[in-house]
Amino acid sequence: MHSETDQAEGSEADVLDRARAYAQDIPIDVDLGAVQWTVSHRARRRAGSCRYDSDSGDVTIRLAWDAYREHGWEEITDVIRHELVHAWEFQQFGASGHGERFRNKAEEIDAPRHCSPFSEPRLRLVCTDEDCDWSADRFRASVTVTEPNTRRCGVCGERYRVEHVATGRSWRTAAGYEREREQIGDDW
Repeated sequence: MHSETDQAEGSEADVLDRARAYAQDIPIDVDLGAVQWTVSHRARRRAGSCRYDSDSGDVTIRLAWDAYREHGWEEITDVIRHELVHAWEFQQFGASGHGERFRNKAEEIDAPRHCSPFSEPRLRLVCTDEDCDWSADRFRASVTVTEPNTRRCGVCGERYRVEHVATGRSWRTAAGYEREREQIGDDW
């Protein structure tokens, strides 16, 4: 039907069917009968996620449709293997993260520890210390974005500024955020 190098083709149902079939071939001890597969149209930075219901033991792997459309099937297979490691951890241990256990299992099945971003960040945090090159991308207006004067650089502890990537506008305070958000308007 499809070759592994196909770019983003097919319906959501086709992609989910393909993901289920692909997961069958991954050598990992996951009860795939307890895994539900869905597509997300809301995800903006994570190409996939894995949720666990501790009461039922069900695991839901959600694949970001925009990531699939951007990167195609081949890269989504990395995401599937990554999320299967989370599913394995949830089913075996009731919790999951990106620690040593995750790293070891990911290495066993050639899964990346982190998946590639599929969209450009809307915002960037940049340290104001000229000797520090720390920066961090953000996709949403969290407290670190809306109230930067209450936070500090992740490396040197200095204050940082927030930049709106598309316009180059920046701010360092909550009032600055409000002002720039209003100025940016529909281009936010």
